[in-house]
Amino acid sequence: MMSFIWFLIIGGVLGWLAGVIIGRDVPGGIIGNIVAGIVGSWIGSAVLGNWGWQVSDFYVFPALIGAIVLIFIVSLIMRSMRKAT
Repeated sequence: MMSFIWFLIIGGVLGWLAGVIIGRDVPGGIIGNIVAGIVGSWIGSAVLGNWGWQVSDFYVFPALIGAIVLIFIVSLIMRSMRKAT
């Protein structure tokens, strides 16, 4: 159970940090941060591999890079949807 809680906390922190780095908000607040961190970690690990510091099943650098890319793509999609309406 504690492993799952740490998984959510680290995912949220990575999503928040990625949003701060690129200066864009994640839609959905804290839930969006957690999702961006977890999905970004999966994308980063799949593309970049497993290297760097590991915290609660997250490799920090690939997860952060994956979350940054994910937030950037989601923010571009959200911006284009707002312009379309």
